[in-house]
Amino acid sequence: MEFDLNNEGEIDLMSLKRMMEKLGVPKTHLEMKKMISEVTGGVSDTISYRDFVNMMLGKRSAVLKLVMMFEGKAESSPKPVGPPPERDIASLP
Repeated sequence: MEFDLNNEGEIDLMSLKRMMEKLGVPKTHLEMKKMISEVTGGVSDTISYRDFVNMMLGKRSAVLKLVMMFEGKAESSPKPVGPPPERDIASLP
């Protein structure tokens, strides 16, 4: 949420640039485009929340990956269109 500058639920190139600079590891635009491509498999110009979680989990956490897979199967309703609603810290699980 901190780096989703446009409140679309995804991290775009400028949001990623801000995140990397805040972490003290500035990257060029080309490096960031490559990072996004690696995370998304080259199918998107932005990193979705699910892609971000999968990237952070890596290959080490099979249990958390199963939970994410289960959550994906539980999502049977279509995704809402438009920006996500405003949320605060108290509303997070």
